[in-house]
Amino acid sequence: MTLATTALAVTLITAASFALLGLVQTNRQTLTLEDYTVSRNRVGTPMATATIVASAMGAWILFSPPEVGATSGIAGILGYCVGQAAPSGLFASLGRRIRGLMPQGHGLNEYVLHRFGNAMYLLVLAIALFYMFIYLVAELTAIAKAVELLAGVPLWLTALVVMTAVFAYTLVGGLEATILTDAVQFAVIVPLLLLSFAIALVALGGWGAALAPVAQTAPQLLTLSHGPGLKFGATLVIAVIAAEMFNQGNWQRVYACRNDQVVQRSFLSSFLLIGPMLLIAGLLGIFGMHFGFNDDRTFFSLWQALALPQWTTLVVLVLVLALVMSSLDTLLNGMASLCTTDLRRIFPGHSSGGILRLTQGFTLITGLPAIAIAAQGYNVLYLFLLADLVCAGALFPVLFGLYSRRLTGAMALVSALVGIGVGALFFPRPDFSPWNSLPWAGDLLVSFSAPILVSLLLCLGAIQLQAWRGRTQVFDFGRLAQAIRSYD
Repeated sequence: MTLATTALAVTLITAASFALLGLVQTNRQTLTLEDYTVSRNRVGTPMATATIVASAMGAWILFSPPEVGATSGIAGILGYCVGQAAPSGLFASLGRRIRGLMPQGHGLNEYVLHRFGNAMYLLVLAIALFYMFIYLVAELTAIAKAVELLAGVPLWLTALVVMTAVFAYTLVGGLEATILTDAVQFAVIVPLLLLSFAIALVALGGWGAALAPVAQTAPQLLTLSHGPGLKFGATLVIAVIAAEMFNQGNWQRVYACRNDQVVQRSFLSSFLLIGPMLLIAGLLGIFGMHFGFNDDRTFFSLWQALALPQWTTLVVLVLVLALVMSSLDTLLNGMASLCTTDLRRIFPGHSSGGILRLTQGFTLITGLPAIAIAAQGYNVLYLFLLADLVCAGALFPVLFGLYSRRLTGAMALVSALVGIGVGALFFPRPDFSPWNSLPWAGDLLVSFSAPILVSLLLCLGAIQLQAWRGRTQVFDFGRLAQAIRSYD
C-alpha cells in the first residue's frame, strides 16, 4: 500500500471516528436552540479547559509558529506564545463581566446590538464573520497542504473529507457535540505534539546537533535580542489578541461554563497551557532551519528531510487531523451562532425549532465555499494577518463599551471605521511588500497598533468633547439583562 493510500485511509478513519463520537453525544438528548448555540451553564473546569485549548489549537500551529520560528527566531515565537495565550487571560475577566451584564446572553454581537445599535452591530457582525471564515479557510488550507506535503493527496480531496466529517456532527449536535469532541481531541493533541517534537529532536541528534547549523547560518534566531524577531513578536501579540476577541467560539464557551468561577479557572488554565504548546511548535521551525527551511511548510519539509519511518508520518497526520477538526467545528458552530440573533429578527414567527433548522442550514452554506478556497493552497499566515487587521480597529470601542457608560454607538462606529482604514494604509501585500509609498507602509506592527491607538484616541476625545458641550449620554447597563433573553 502506497503512503498516499495509507494516509487517505488514516484520514478517513480518524475523521469518521471523531464524527461518530460527536453523533453519539447528540443522540443522548433532544437538542434545543440554546443547546446548539451556547450549551448554557453545563461545563465544568476540566472539560471547559480542554475545549478552550483544543478549539484554539488548530492545524495552523504546525504552519504559522514554525514559520515564525524559522524567520523571527525565539523572540518571534515568544511573541506568538504571549499573543495567542493572552486572550484566554483576558476572557477570564471579560467573560465574567459579560455574563454579569447579560446572564441570558449568547455572544459579543448580541451585546453590541443592544449596547451600540444596528450600525455598529452590523460592522461587528461583518468583522466577526470575516475573521472566522478566514480562520475556517486557513484551517482547511492547513490540513489540505499538510496531507499533500506528507503523502501527496490532492488538496481538494482532503478538504472535502475533513469538512464532510465535521459537518456530520456539527450540523446535528451543535456546541454540545463540539465540546465533547474537543475534549477527546485535546487528549490526542497534547501527547502527539510532544511525541512529534521528541522524534524530531532525536532524529537530529539532540539539542546541540539540531541547533549547530542554525547557530552558524542564522545565530540571530537563537537570541532574544534579535530586533526583527522582537518586532514581529510584538506584532503578533497585538494581532492575535484583537482577533480572538471577535471569535464567537470563545464567547460561546464563556456561557457554556457552569458558573463564573469555572470561567475564571478554565480560561486561566488555558492561558498556562497554550503558551508551551506554541513554544514547542515554534521550536520545530527553528529545527527546520537545520536544513534551511523557512516558509509555512517548514515543519513538514523538516519531517520529509529527516527520512523517518512511515509510522511517524501517520502520527503527524493524526495530530494534524485532531488539531484541524477541533477548530473547524468551533468555527462552523460559532458562525451559525452569530447569525441566530438575526434569524430570530428576520423570522419572528418561527419557533425555536424552525430557527434551529435555519441555523443548521447556515452552517452548511458557510462551510461549502471554504472547501473550494482551501484547494488553492494560499499562505496560512497571511490569511490570519488579513483577518486580524479588521479586528484591531474595532477592538477598543467594543471592549471599552463593556465598562464605559458614556461611549455612544456613533462614537464606537466612527472610531472603528477610521481605525480599520488607518491600518489598511500600512498593511502589506501578500508578499509582505508595501503597496504605497507612505512612511512605514508594509510595517505590520504599525498596521496593527495604529488602528487601536487611533480608535482609542477618537473614543476618549469624543467622550471629552461631549462632556465639554454638556451633552453627555449615559448608558444604563441594566437594559442589557432586560432586553436579552434565552432563545427557548
